[in-house]
Amino acid sequence: MKLGVALPIVDIGGEPAALREFTQAAETIGYQGIAAPDHVLGVNLARRPGWTQPRARSTDLYHDPFVLFGFLAGCTNIADFSTQVLILPQRQTVLVAKQAACLDVLSGGRFRLGIGVGWNEVEFTGLNENFRDRGRRSEEQVELMRMLWTQPHVTFNGRWHRVEDAGINPLPAGRKIPLWYGGHADITLRRCAKWGDGWMPLAYPPGEEARRAISTLHRYAEEAGRDPAAIGIDTRVSAGAGGEAEWRDEVVLWKSLGVTHLTLANYYESGHLHRIAGRSLDDHIAAMRRYWKAVADLL
Repeated sequence: MKLGVALPIVDIGGEPAALREFTQAAETIGYQGIAAPDHVLGVNLARRPGWTQPRARSTDLYHDPFVLFGFLAGCTNIADFSTQVLILPQRQTVLVAKQAACLDVLSGGRFRLGIGVGWNEVEFTGLNENFRDRGRRSEEQVELMRMLWTQPHVTFNGRWHRVEDAGINPLPAGRKIPLWYGGHADITLRRCAKWGDGWMPLAYPPGEEARRAISTLHRYAEEAGRDPAAIGIDTRVSAGAGGEAEWRDEVVLWKSLGVTHLTLANYYESGHLHRIAGRSLDDHIAAMRRYWKAVADLL
């Protein structure tokens, strides 16, 4: 099992020095990955008094993940950068394929592309993409991206995309980018079972609900003719509640369910995940160190 950490930009800010120090500290402690979310536009809360989402507001800072990971790849040798998750259907497919391939090459193959279909129609409107067909369109996006990553020239005529004997350069070093699916809907599990290298169920608490969902994913994988063990699972934990004994029990449970990656999300307050008390860079590094010391021998 691998342990990564979600970059707490919402707390420590987005200045280069803070991002570099946090990531280098994570690597030194022993963490194997850095995760970052994706939002392009933030709404103006003054004009949306009914907005209930605790994210995608204009006051929330989000670096573009490709630019962010390109910067961090030059600052650290940490083994893994992952989007958790990039909203694929609000972006141009060929451009995402190009950006992912470039990041793969420049980082030395340290990138996992976590994708989702999104929930925020405001961003789709601003990016001139259709919110209503985003799920179906994402399937064609994945098909086209995989062709672009493996072939020097592609001819593709789909429902939403057309490429006329053209290709991206550079291609990924291994002619693929690990593709992980985020989300909890049944259709997401089916897509992941067919095409995914991994699944990112970020909202399930450790327990029976997660066990059932993982079992369903494995069943779908078998129906698709795939080995369920070939599909990784990356879920979230936090050091914002409980203590060392509880954290260890949680890691043991996740491992027993077949989880391959854990992401420590100490800035996040949702469901079973809780923020740490402090908000400073030092607070987050201290929490990372404490959690690692508590669970490292179980990984």
